[in-house]
Amino acid sequence: MVRCPKRGRTLSKNKIPLDHSTWMLVRRLLREGVRPYLGRILLALLCMALVAAATAASAWLMDPVVNKVFVDRNADLLVPVGAAVLATFAVKGLASYGQAALMGYVGLRVIADMQNRLFAHLLKMDLAFFHAQQTGGLISRLTLDVYMMRAAVSTALTGFGKDALSVAFLVGVMFYQDWMLATVSFVVFPIAVLPIVRLGRRMRRVTANTQRQLGEFTTLLEQTFHGMRVVKGYGMEAYEQARTATLVESVFKLVYKAARTRAASSPVMETLGGLAVTVVIVYGGSRVIGGTTTAGAFFSFITALLMAYQPMKALANLNSNLQEGLAAAQRLFELLDERPTIREDATGAALEVTGGRVRFRDVFFTYDGEKTALDGLSLDVPAGRTVALVGPSGAGKSTILNLIPRFYDVTDGAITIDGADIRSVTLASLRSKIALVSQEITLFDDTVRANIAYGRLDASDAEIEEAARNAAAHEFIMALPQGYDTVVGEQGVTLSGGQRQRLAIARAMLRNAPILLLDEATSALDTESERLVQAALERLMKGRTTVVVAHRLSTVVSAHLIHVIDRGRVVESGTHHELLERDGVYARLYALQFEREPNPTGPMRARA
Repeated sequence: MVRCPKRGRTLSKNKIPLDHSTWMLVRRLLREGVRPYLGRILLALLCMALVAAATAASAWLMDPVVNKVFVDRNADLLVPVGAAVLATFAVKGLASYGQAALMGYVGLRVIADMQNRLFAHLLKMDLAFFHAQQTGGLISRLTLDVYMMRAAVSTALTGFGKDALSVAFLVGVMFYQDWMLATVSFVVFPIAVLPIVRLGRRMRRVTANTQRQLGEFTTLLEQTFHGMRVVKGYGMEAYEQARTATLVESVFKLVYKAARTRAASSPVMETLGGLAVTVVIVYGGSRVIGGTTTAGAFFSFITALLMAYQPMKALANLNSNLQEGLAAAQRLFELLDERPTIREDATGAALEVTGGRVRFRDVFFTYDGEKTALDGLSLDVPAGRTVALVGPSGAGKSTILNLIPRFYDVTDGAITIDGADIRSVTLASLRSKIALVSQEITLFDDTVRANIAYGRLDASDAEIEEAARNAAAHEFIMALPQGYDTVVGEQGVTLSGGQRQRLAIARAMLRNAPILLLDEATSALDTESERLVQAALERLMKGRTTVVVAHRLSTVVSAHLIHVIDRGRVVESGTHHELLERDGVYARLYALQFEREPNPTGPMRARA
């Protein structure tokens, strides 16, 4: 039997409290999503009023049609009454088109605006936020939730507009024709309010659970497709199929429950509608027979009642539809109310790099508030020099690199660049002075040219080619089917590891930043690829302040300074030869690696 563990994540607690009441959600949705299109909405409401008036007029016309044409046999009224009916339906058709077109525009604009707003908001969030989220959950909110919210906007406005106005006009006709009969007919309808409200609340809960499950489903699909090589390599097809089937079944049950909840209002309205029509036929028929009212008035009344039934039924379903959309809106607002932990100083100035000296002063850092990653760490990276960080796995080397561009903020202490605390400068200026090349290369499903130009979007073709030549990438690029215009596929799947790495180096070269961060940039490469990449890195590091994280000590023996990191502290510092002479931690690490690497790849060449 295949066991399928249930996995999921929730939003962080760093958010503004959200009032989940229906009225507060509706107000916020109207204020933040709909208000910019108030003019079009007012025009749509005018069209809805015309639709409602035309609907009521068609019911009212039954009185002269029956009394004047059929009962009194007045032939002179045939054409005028027929023309009035035609005009009524023409106005109703044109107004229906107008309100549908206007509301369609508003609904689609709300989607586009919300998606743009959400994506822009997510881009401002820090890495800790994305590490705590499921990718599928975020995608689900940007797609499914936004579309469901649009349904709430369109349904609510149309319902409160066209349907409510139609009912109001038709009820007016009914009271005009026979107020006593109208009063008797509508006594039963308030009974339906309580169950309909309860169904709406249930619908919001079911919808919220469904959206969460769909987010998990999207995440599972994304992970499975991305890791298909591992799935097939380990023969885990049955396991993944079982996991997917479990989620599909869960989504099916929730969607089916929503469908049953949505349909539950139908028997209530059908029963009450039938009861109202029965009362009208029995009571109204007796009044016509008794001569209290005319047949035309009765037919006009019952026509208005029957025509009012459909919009009344739509209004009964409106709460369920509205609650579905509000469940999605609630999830979207929760995401929008998230606040990044990395924030800029309101008075921050642009970072000016004169030399590029990086200093850590008594830095403490923890990822989860419990386990300490850096424990009072202090180190110095001289301007224009290459400094290597070495040590056992989990010592805190990559954490140091992540703190320099403020992917995370220090818990205590300070990091300075040329004496300026990085928390006192703008994020854009800080990160513009830093280029990062890591073992995990990110390439986009775009052309080679576009992937290199990601380092500087305004670069010319000549500058892109020069960066590729310096990164030893030009030759293999020209051998591709379309050269620089070749699409590399998702994550550069059509390229080798060494080729992907050299494109990343070309991107960093094009950026031409004074500070360079290298995180295990050659650890996953074969000997030939490593030789080419290492030569490209030598050119990239020239004249720059460079921080190198490496497990393979043979690649950093020529660094100007080596810091040995262990348990979040600097335990040794010096050049390669100085550290060997001390016969400490570095010497032991080097001896162990030398035993495993009898013919290590040549080290980085020393630079002046």
